[in-house]
Amino acid sequence: MADLRPILLVEDNLKDIELTLAALAKCQLANDIVVARDGAEALDYLYSRGQYKDRQPGDPAVVLLDLKLPKVDGLEVLAKIKSDGLTRSVPVVMLTSSREESDLVRSYELGVNAFVVKPVDFNAFFEAIQDLGMFWGVLNETPPRMAAPGINKK
Repeated sequence: MADLRPILLVEDNLKDIELTLAALAKCQLANDIVVARDGAEALDYLYSRGQYKDRQPGDPAVVLLDLKLPKVDGLEVLAKIKSDGLTRSVPVVMLTSSREESDLVRSYELGVNAFVVKPVDFNAFFEAIQDLGMFWGVLNETPPRMAAPGINKK
């Protein structure tokens, strides 16, 4: 059986968190879903710091990253992930309500794997999240984890 990695959802909007978790649950994914409410918390998770210092080692299957976040915005989180050799291979999907072309262009310049604009329609949003969950959580093959203990510690 494949090693199921968690999905890291980085979102500050409670309504979007609830909808995303409900859509992922409907897919019956076995992956754990970790929710970070701001960019700083997402980086703490990725680098096993703060409240996540004792988490299981290894990278998430995917980071579903909102663009507009408190503390550290999504573009800064993306830049950190993709500029660090320890986290560069972690797939990142920008999941945002922004339709700004500059956000799209900058995300791809920084190395995002996909840019998805959150649909306004409830059913379309639900379906988009289910599709993302199935692809990134189940179908996508990622490189093997660095197995050394504490590799994600900074």
